[in-house]
Amino acid sequence: MKKLVIFLLGTFFFCTSAQADKADLSKIENYLNNLRSLKAGFIQMASNGGTAEGKVYISKPSKIRMEYTAPEPLLIVGNGDYIIYHDKELDQITNIDYKDIPATVILTRQIKFDGTNLKVTDLYKDSGQTAITVETPKTPGVKPITLIFDNEPFRLKQWKVIDPQNIEITVSLFDVEQDTELSNDLFKFEKKAERSKSKTQRK
Repeated sequence: MKKLVIFLLGTFFFCTSAQADKADLSKIENYLNNLRSLKAGFIQMASNGGTAEGKVYISKPSKIRMEYTAPEPLLIVGNGDYIIYHDKELDQITNIDYKDIPATVILTRQIKFDGTNLKVTDLYKDSGQTAITVETPKTPGVKPITLIFDNEPFRLKQWKVIDPQNIEITVSLFDVEQDTELSNDLFKFEKKAERSKSKTQRK
C-alpha cells in the first residue's frame, strides 16, 4: 500500500510539473511572438573576464543593432538579410548568416518550441525569474542560447550564448523600452557614415 501511495504521489507531481512547464513555455512563446521592438542599454560579460557595454535595438522580424560604447570598437547591424560585424579599430567587416547565430530565437517573427526547429533543453523558474535554454536541431553547429526573463512584469532581461571559442557571453539589459517606433536607419550600415561618426567622437 505504501509503495502504491508513493507511486501515485510521484505521478501527481510529475503531471503537475509537466503542466507548469507547458504553461511557462506558452508564456514565453506568447511574449516573444507579441514583441515588436526592443531598445535597451546592455552590459556584456564574458567568462574569460572581458566586459563591454552599449545599446541594443531590435525590430522584428530579424533586425538588430548593437552599438558598443568606446573603447570597444564594435558595431553589429542586422538588416534582415544578413548581419554585419564591424571592427572599427581594424576597419574589418564580416558578414554573418542569421542561421549561424543563436539570437535568431529572439529575432524571429513567430516561434514555436516544437522540438524540431526549436528544442528546449532546460527550463528553470523561481519566484523572480524564468530561464529557458534552447537549441536548433537543424543547425547542430550553432550553440544553445539561454533566455532569462523577469517574472513581474514578464520581460526579457538577459541572454547567454557560447561563442566559437567556447567563451560564455552574458548580455544583461537595462532601461528596457518595448514596442516603441524605431527608425529603419538604425538597421542600415554605411561604412563611410560610421567612420565619419567615429572620427567626430574622437575629436
